Amino acid sequence: MKYLLEGQTRLLLLIMLCGLLWSLESFVPLYRYGHSRWRHVLPNVSLTVILVLTNLVFSFSSAYLTAFTVRHGIGFFAIVSMGRWSEVVVGIVVLDLFAYFAHVLLHKTRLGWQFHRVHHSESAVDVTTAFRQHPGETIWRILWRVIAIVIIGLPPWVVIVYLILSNANAQLEHANIKMNSKLDRVLRLLFVTPHMHKVHHSRIQAQTDSNYSNIFSLWDRVFRTYTPEVDFRNLSYGLDGFDAKDRQTLRGLLQMPFMK
Repeated sequence: MKYLLEGQTRLLLLIMLCGLLWSLESFVPLYRYGHSRWRHVLPNVSLTVILVLTNLVFSFSSAYLTAFTVRHGIGFFAIVSMGRWSEVVVGIVVLDLFAYFAHVLLHKTRLGWQFHRVHHSESAVDVTTAFRQHPGETIWRILWRVIAIVIIGLPPWVVIVYLILSNANAQLEHANIKMNSKLDRVLRLLFVTPHMHKVHHSRIQAQTDSNYSNIFSLWDRVFRTYTPEVDFRNLSYGLDGFDAKDRQTLRGLLQMPFMK
């Protein structure tokens, strides 16, 4: 367990998972993108590097704050004594709930949407889209995670376990893979599946403003933001007005939040 929680190991596992899903997209694709699949790879990979660096910069302060809350008995876990596995379950559920709130506000606030539309302007969603994120959005998500850490008093290792699961599922739900419909319906009773999340990337706003959940699909049902299956033959990804090539370059994506 200790080895799996090390930063280099986690990064290696995520790279391996990305490679596996990239390969699966070639064999069982939901959509066949052709040459356009490669157009968005370089900007997405560049944003992934920036995402990793941004998280690295803030990881030290997050780690310090996490250790501080535990050391000084701050948060829910300092009041209610729980076993290790109970802490893991509660910690993951609470962090995932706060991730849901952070995501909803990225859509419902003007400033949040300015940054989040970098992610939604992707017209060919695949595994690399998972990390197509502006640094401003990354900081926003980290702040919400920190709030949850302080409220619950989460130990650092629980946060790391959540991040492993969250990042792995982010790649899976964005992967351009076709799932068996029966399996999808069973899995989405608890978890966010690739087919469930693809609805969130629709150009139709009513569909975009739904299926916000990160790991657990129940949040969309609880807060009535759930959209069931759609006809993928009529689903179109991206945002109107952002398809121009100059807006899909790394420079264009980084400047996008500051454009009208």
